[in-house]
Amino acid sequence: MIKNIGIAVLAAALIVVSVWGYKEHKEKTAVLIHAENTYQRAFHDLAYQVDTLHDKIGNTLAMNSRKSLSPALTDVWRLTSEAQNDVGQLPLSLMAFNKTEEFLSKIGDFTYRTSVRDLEKEPLNDKEYANLKTLYTQAGEIQDELRKTQYLVLKNHLKWMDVETALASGEAKSDNTILDGLKIVEKKVSGYSESDTQNPTNVSMEKQNENYSNLKGKEITKKEAVSEARKYANFSKSAKVSAESNGKGANYGFYSITLTDPATKDEANMDIAKKGGYPIWMINTRKVNEEKLGLNQAEMKAKQFLKSHQFNSLDLYESSQYDHIGLFNFVGSVGGVRIYPDSVKVKIALDDGSVIGFSAEEFLKSNKMRKIGTAKLSLEQARTKINPKVKVMEERKALIINDVDQEVLCYEFLGTIGEDTYRIFINGNTGQEEKVEKLKNAERMYDKFL
Repeated sequence: MIKNIGIAVLAAALIVVSVWGYKEHKEKTAVLIHAENTYQRAFHDLAYQVDTLHDKIGNTLAMNSRKSLSPALTDVWRLTSEAQNDVGQLPLSLMAFNKTEEFLSKIGDFTYRTSVRDLEKEPLNDKEYANLKTLYTQAGEIQDELRKTQYLVLKNHLKWMDVETALASGEAKSDNTILDGLKIVEKKVSGYSESDTQNPTNVSMEKQNENYSNLKGKEITKKEAVSEARKYANFSKSAKVSAESNGKGANYGFYSITLTDPATKDEANMDIAKKGGYPIWMINTRKVNEEKLGLNQAEMKAKQFLKSHQFNSLDLYESSQYDHIGLFNFVGSVGGVRIYPDSVKVKIALDDGSVIGFSAEEFLKSNKMRKIGTAKLSLEQARTKINPKVKVMEERKALIINDVDQEVLCYEFLGTIGEDTYRIFINGNTGQEEKVEKLKNAERMYDKFL
């Protein structure tokens, strides 16, 4: 009897395990199918976008009027953005595909800058027309290579999950039709001369993202980087440390450092620039308890932190609070002019005032010696460009990056319409309304009404 009961229990357990295993397998299969479908859609969309991109650039070569040319160039810019989005959805994080992304960025940069200007007054010059022809030819070459790869993918029913597995396992050197095709695309794009695809008067968008040339100081060692990380994270000497140098293909040198407190298991992650030892960003993952500090007290903590680490001449221009955390955004200030590209963000835990987040990436990219210059318009003249419905509360000079990635000197006005607050930037030389930003209102506490 007992033996029979034991057998029955084991049989029941076997059934349960089998059902669980089948369910797990089914769910895993569903995830893999979903991932494969996403990769396939992104790749075929990319091939289609490049096809269309090539045709659209070709169309612009035959156009002459602003009425036709501006919308066409804007359409090319839109297509490059969609193509870049498709590239971002492919499992290529472990494969260098940055040259292709840069090429798409250059097309988008050139067409956007050209489309937003008055082409009736300033039509395409010979150099810009030649640039378009070059982009058209190069887009055609990329189109051909993607079509070849697409044909083989469809013909041989190739799977993108095999690509992801090959990349993750380090076996990408073995024969893989998809990888081989993409490597040909990347190699072909690498052969394009930068001077052929970039107007010398412009700075490409991706150039801004890799510009750390303003960093000063000597190159630090990994040991020195760890020492700097301890200072910023404020961890004890007993904290466990993991430090790695960035891999090949990165646009600038840095150390990625992880500090772990053995007692609390709290963890802090940082990137430290090799040149000069500057902190790029830092995040402390510890749990923040009930707040004991107000936002003003936390602001003082943030300012003390910045000052102690030689981040000087910064103005607080934005602060907010959520989940017992204060978030503060500082910008540079030179002679009373706010330098918005020089931005530093600090997160303060409101339970003890410690720094749990920090980002100086934008500051390190853009901070440099600048000649601010003098605005042609007076403050009073700039104020006349403001919508009369806006009640101006504050006004100052500010340097911002406009929609075509150029630094422009503006007059900044902070004003209100009803209960809404706006930040408005008027170009100090042309009177053009460069930017209008609606500031976030304080979040309503809905639980009070429930």
